[in-house]
Amino acid sequence: MTVTLADVAARARVSPATVSRVLNGNYPVAASTRERVLRAVDDLDYVLNGPASSLAAATSDLVGILVNDIADPFFGIMAGAAQTQIGGPGDGSGRAGGEKLAVICNTGGSPERELTYLTLLQRQRAAAVVLTGGAVEYPDHQAAMAAKLAKMADAGTRIVFCGRPPLPEGDALVAALAFDNRGGGRRLTEHLISLGHRRIGYVAGPPERTTTRHRLEGHREALRGAGLGAEDGDEERLTVHGPYDRRSGYEATLEILRRDPTVTAVVAANDTVALGACAAVRDQGLRIPQDISVAGFDDLPFSVDAVPALTTVRLPLFEAGARAGRLAMGKENPPPGGIATIAAELMIRGSTAPPRVG
Repeated sequence: MTVTLADVAARARVSPATVSRVLNGNYPVAASTRERVLRAVDDLDYVLNGPASSLAAATSDLVGILVNDIADPFFGIMAGAAQTQIGGPGDGSGRAGGEKLAVICNTGGSPERELTYLTLLQRQRAAAVVLTGGAVEYPDHQAAMAAKLAKMADAGTRIVFCGRPPLPEGDALVAALAFDNRGGGRRLTEHLISLGHRRIGYVAGPPERTTTRHRLEGHREALRGAGLGAEDGDEERLTVHGPYDRRSGYEATLEILRRDPTVTAVVAANDTVALGACAAVRDQGLRIPQDISVAGFDDLPFSVDAVPALTTVRLPLFEAGARAGRLAMGKENPPPGGIATIAAELMIRGSTAPPRVG
C-alpha cells in the first residue's frame, strides 16, 4: 500500500501542509516539528513524489552510481565507464536523446551513507542504481539493503551490482557482475609458491567486506594446497588487516616483517596497498624482488609504472563498468540467472622473483 503525505502527517501529528513545508524546505518550521516529520518519513519509508508524481510508478532521468571512494582509481574507472553508457554523447544538438543524468554518490565506505544515498535516490525515483565494489557483510546492513533495494525495484528502478556479489537474500537485481576475487587471489599466491616462496605475508583489507574475504580465501586456498600455513598458525600470524590505502600497506608490511623477518614475499589487498608495502620494504633496507617479492591486485593504471613493475591481478574494471551502465539503461540483456562472474587475469611483472638462497 502506497504511503501518502497524509499518512506522514498523521504519524507526526501535524497538518499535511506542515509536512510539505518540511520536505520542500520552503518555509520555516520549528526544529522539534521538523525532526518529528522526518522521523515519520523514515518510519513509513515515504517516497516524495517528484515532477512525475501523477504516475505512481514513474522514474526520473536520474541514475545513481554508488562508490566507496571516487578518488580511488578502482571506483573511478568503473564509475566513469558506467557513465559513458548512462549519460553518453547525444546527437550534438544539445538535446537529450535517451541519455540520463548519472550522479556519483561517494559513501566513504560507510554502510549508513550507502543506505542514505539509496533513500535519496528512491525519493527522486531514480531510473537505475549501480552499486560498485565490495559489500559490507554485517547481517543487519544486508537485511536493510535487501529491503530497500526490493522497494526501489518494485517502483521501477533498475538495480545493478558491479564488482560485488548478490546479497544473500533478495532478488531485486537486474544483474550482479561479480569479480572472481577468490580465483585471482589463489592464482597470485600459487605463482609465488611456484617460484619457491614459503613464507608469505598478506596485507588484507577491512575484514567486514566481501572483497577482502574472497581475496583472502583464495590466498589461503593456495597455501593449504601447497601444505603451507594451516598447522603452525602462519595464516593468521602473517595476515594483517587494514584500509585499502597506501598507509595501511606500509604499516601492515612493517608489522609482518616484525612478526617474521624470514618472510620472502608480501601479497597486498590491492595495488594501492602494494605501493605502501613496497615503500616499507625499501625503508627496511631491502630490495624488491631480490630480498622480498611484492604483489598487488586490480592492475590499476600506475601498477605497470612502479619500479619494478608490479605483479598483480587484472580486473577488467572499465569493461565491467560499461556493461553495468548498459544493464542499468536496458541496453543489454542480463546474464543467465542475473549473475555473471568476471574472470581475473594474473599479470606477472618484475616485482616478484624466486627467493634469494643463502
